[in-house]
Amino acid sequence: MSRHQGGCQCGQVRFAVELELDNAIQCNCSRCGKLGSVLAFADSASFALERGEDSLTEFRFNTHKVAHLFCRTCGIQSFGRGTAPNGQDVIAVNLRCLDGVDVFALKPQPVDGKSF
Repeated sequence: MSRHQGGCQCGQVRFAVELELDNAIQCNCSRCGKLGSVLAFADSASFALERGEDSLTEFRFNTHKVAHLFCRTCGIQSFGRGTAPNGQDVIAVNLRCLDGVDVFALKPQPVDGKSF
């Protein structure tokens, strides 16, 4: 586990998170595919929203189990909140929004979200 800082483009939303970059995924669902998100998951206890709760807007689709959160100012979706299949609360972090992380150096596992 490593600790990272991140946030949206305009800086209204900032967070800290501990997660493994080696577990990155790239999903092809209708949302992730259009956004180009590269995601990794952290348990909710490993995530701290440092500022911007009031700047977040939520979007839910399909099963409505994941709160896709994005900044109402710049529109960047830096993370989302959801529940893992085992019932654990998790945060899906868009690795493109982490400070100093080169997503092009990662090897995300493809996930066929279109089939879910």
